[in-house]
Amino acid sequence: MTTLQAARVVAAREIRVKLRDKTFLFSTVFFLLIAVASTVLPALIDGGKTSVAVTDPAAVSVLRQAGFEVRQVDGDAAAEQLVRDGDVDAAVVAGPTVLAMDDSPGDLVRALSTAPPVRLLDPDAVDPFLMFVVPFAIAFVFFFTNFLFGVQIAQSVTEEKQTRIVEILVSSVPTRALLAGKVAALTLLAFGQVALIAIAAVVGARVAGLDATVLSLLEPAIGWFLVFFVLGFVMLASLWAGVGALSARQEDINGASAPVQMLVMIPFFATIFLIENDAAMRLLSYIPFSAPVAMPVRLFTSDVAAWEPVVALLILAVTALALLAVGARIYQGSLLRTNGRTSFATAWRSKPG
Repeated sequence: MTTLQAARVVAAREIRVKLRDKTFLFSTVFFLLIAVASTVLPALIDGGKTSVAVTDPAAVSVLRQAGFEVRQVDGDAAAEQLVRDGDVDAAVVAGPTVLAMDDSPGDLVRALSTAPPVRLLDPDAVDPFLMFVVPFAIAFVFFFTNFLFGVQIAQSVTEEKQTRIVEILVSSVPTRALLAGKVAALTLLAFGQVALIAIAAVVGARVAGLDATVLSLLEPAIGWFLVFFVLGFVMLASLWAGVGALSARQEDINGASAPVQMLVMIPFFATIFLIENDAAMRLLSYIPFSAPVAMPVRLFTSDVAAWEPVVALLILAVTALALLAVGARIYQGSLLRTNGRTSFATAWRSKPG
């Protein structure tokens, strides 16, 4: 077999194994729930329209314009009975007087009151809840998916070393084909999972009836996130494979993977803690390890020039290629060293197989 054919065989095997993995299936369902919740919850928290029974025709148009579900009835007694029966939330009768069962409907009272004119300085501002939950969801998906799949790549490589299966594999498959197959398979699965989550989030947002302004920010942010995610995952995947190759036992992975773990954790915490710092977020959106999170978040929360995500993506692509070479060198230089944990320097000096 050629290297490409061998890589395809390895990738196909990895995909079959992964699709039967309960952890993978559970994480997919878990992320789908988060995606739907992050877009549907704001609408649920905001609640549906308040239903009101009204006897005065003049109040009907006022309350409908204010967003209430109005039911016009004849007579105060009929309106009161509807409130008692639970058919409406409140009623407006002669006086005018507002009737309710056990809680004063403040929104209805405010709608009927004379208030000074209001001029919004930022009429297109996004709901504060969405301004928090969407960036958090983007950061969490990137962090958790990279960490979960990355650890599994490392564990798979270490298991092959620990059981000496790798010695059989490399006798018929080049080490670079093993690495390429693993990275390609896990990248495809991770992207498929995240793309499914993105679709669920957009559909959930539309079903929930989110404002068109919010959708015009959310959809491009999610689209760019998918592109950044693929390159960000590839950038880190070969490093995770190198971590697995450096380890001789499963117990060694935690220590060997500490630097890679930091590269995954930093974007998550930096985005969450610095989201309101425009200068910091702008800088993070060009740093390769944080760009897959920071740039999509900026696209949602602030004005971003059209050229910015393109430049950030190019920087990320160059870095991904460089780290692929580094990870491959470490992987090939330590894969067959089964007598204890291999140091980074020893793996780097070893002649690739």
